[in-house]
Amino acid sequence: MDELGRKSVADFKMANKKPIVVVMDNIRSMHNVGSVFRTSDGFLIDGICLCGFTPQPPHRDIHKTALGATETVDWVYYENTPNAVNDLKHRGYKVYAIEQTEGSISLEKFKELNPDLAAFPMAFVFGNEVDGVDEEVISICDGVIEIPQWGMKHSLNISVAAAIVLWEFVR
Repeated sequence: MDELGRKSVADFKMANKKPIVVVMDNIRSMHNVGSVFRTSDGFLIDGICLCGFTPQPPHRDIHKTALGATETVDWVYYENTPNAVNDLKHRGYKVYAIEQTEGSISLEKFKELNPDLAAFPMAFVFGNEVDGVDEEVISICDGVIEIPQWGMKHSLNISVAAAIVLWEFVR
């Protein structure tokens, strides 16, 4: 483990984070929540907003996939997602829903079309496994980003979608 150069919990807490926040909009699965915590730790992002009925730590099913990341990644609970989005926007974040909608911008074109975004902290809203990001939430976001897909299925598990989007913005 020493050879991997892993941070201790204290080192992680003190490290400069990527100015990115994940917002989870009514996620059902504790495994998805845990996986997003683990990915957020891996990419050293600033934090997570758990909204609505999204499960919160501590819970053994979250810990099973988070593997300790609930101890490193800062998180906060909001009763509803619009409150989280409005709070983040008030704090200077640009907030984008990750969803397939009319007018969404494909992920691979997003940075090219928005070169000034590097100056802003960013937040990404990931929606419910069945219903996606709530329409009310989409309406108050700064925009919508879509992950392009070419197969028969046109949806990804939230933990996979979060990993793809976070990697794209931290690399």
